[in-house]
Amino acid sequence: MEFRKRIEELLNDFLETRKDLFLIDLKISAGDDITVILDGDNGVSLQDCLDASRAIEFNMDREEHDFSLQVMSAGLSEPLTTQRQFAKNIGREIEVLLNDSSKIEGEIAKADEEKITLILRYRKPKDIGKGKVDVEEEKEIPYSEIKKALVTIKF
Repeated sequence: MEFRKRIEELLNDFLETRKDLFLIDLKISAGDDITVILDGDNGVSLQDCLDASRAIEFNMDREEHDFSLQVMSAGLSEPLTTQRQFAKNIGREIEVLLNDSSKIEGEIAKADEEKITLILRYRKPKDIGKGKVDVEEEKEIPYSEIKKALVTIKF
C-alpha cells in the first residue's frame, strides 16, 4: 500500500474513534516527515496528540519505511479552514481576508454548511447633526469568498 494512503487510513481510523477531533492538515514531505494538525470541538489536549501519534506510529514498520512524525493542535495563529472550526469559535472576533483582498472584522454569530454570519460593530456619522452613532449589523460571508480567516487576539 502506498505510504501516504496508509497514513491517511490510520489517521481516519483513529478519528473514527474520536468524533470530537477532526483533521485540519496532513503534510508528508519528500523525506517522509509527517505533520498532522488536529483540532477538536472542545480543543485538543496533549494526550489527544499522543493518542493520534501512537495510532499511526504503532501500526507502521520503521524497518519497512523510515519516517518522522509530528502531531499538533491547530494554534491561534493557524487560519480557520473548516465549518467545524468556525462553529467552535462562535462568539469570538475574527479577521477575514476576502478573495477580493478586502478585510472584514467581526464576531462570529453563526456558521452553517455554506457560510458564516458575522456581527459587525462600528461607528458612523449621524444622519442629522454632528457626532457619530454605534452601528451593529450582520453580514453573511460564503466560505467560497474567504481567502483567510484568523481569530483576533485582544489583550
